Amino acid sequence: MLLTGLFSLRIVDVIDIVLFAFLLYEIYNLVKGTAGIRIFIGIIAVYLIWKVVKALQMQLLTEILGQFISVGVIALIVVFQPEIRQVLLMVGNTRIIRNQRKRFLFWHFKINNPVNLNIDKIVKACQKMAETRTGALIVIAQQNELAQYIDTGQPVEASISEVLIETIFFKNSPLHDGAVIIIGNKIKAARCILPVSNKASIPTFYGLRHRAAVGITEKSDAIAIIVSEERGDIAYSHEGKLFENTSPAELSNFLENLFK
Repeated sequence: MLLTGLFSLRIVDVIDIVLFAFLLYEIYNLVKGTAGIRIFIGIIAVYLIWKVVKALQMQLLTEILGQFISVGVIALIVVFQPEIRQVLLMVGNTRIIRNQRKRFLFWHFKINNPVNLNIDKIVKACQKMAETRTGALIVIAQQNELAQYIDTGQPVEASISEVLIETIFFKNSPLHDGAVIIIGNKIKAARCILPVSNKASIPTFYGLRHRAAVGITEKSDAIAIIVSEERGDIAYSHEGKLFENTSPAELSNFLENLFK
């Protein structure tokens, strides 16, 4: 019977499976490195379980999970509203289309040589800015490339440099207000606008800079480093948690463990 089913598989069925796999992979690429990836994996798991219990004719579980799946489309729209908006904005963008030509189906797997983050220069710049009480917000991307936040800022596309970071956050600089985003070993953009966290656990004496740092790490796998203008201390945020009064050595160790 199994062999009969295999022989009855049509070309259209193969195309259907390939297109579904491609769509699934592209959705994964879109949400990887964000908080939505766990929800995405959870929904896929529930769907697969529903298919299994349906095949085994478990009526009660099939009915319950079926109701969950039927409402799941609305839940997806609500949960992934920012990502859906990003996809719609990308449609028709010629730059994106040109980039897509460089990858087709599953050839997008990254084989690039990893770039070592220049941690020393970032830490030294933060230490100097803390000494001079220069406020700063530096975001270091990981899997999520933070394209929607880079688009809100001013493109820089420069190698990491202590002087450049300090110059960007100098009080009279037109780029000092907002965040610097680093990808790989390059400063991609400055003056970027980040989402602000509403966490009640963040101390009230912290301003928007610290809340933006927590906000971006709640919505992505990025790391945010904050230099306080008022107190002259260094803090960083990771996975939505804020680590206060961090010494340059502690920050360096954290980044070393994470990126190397």
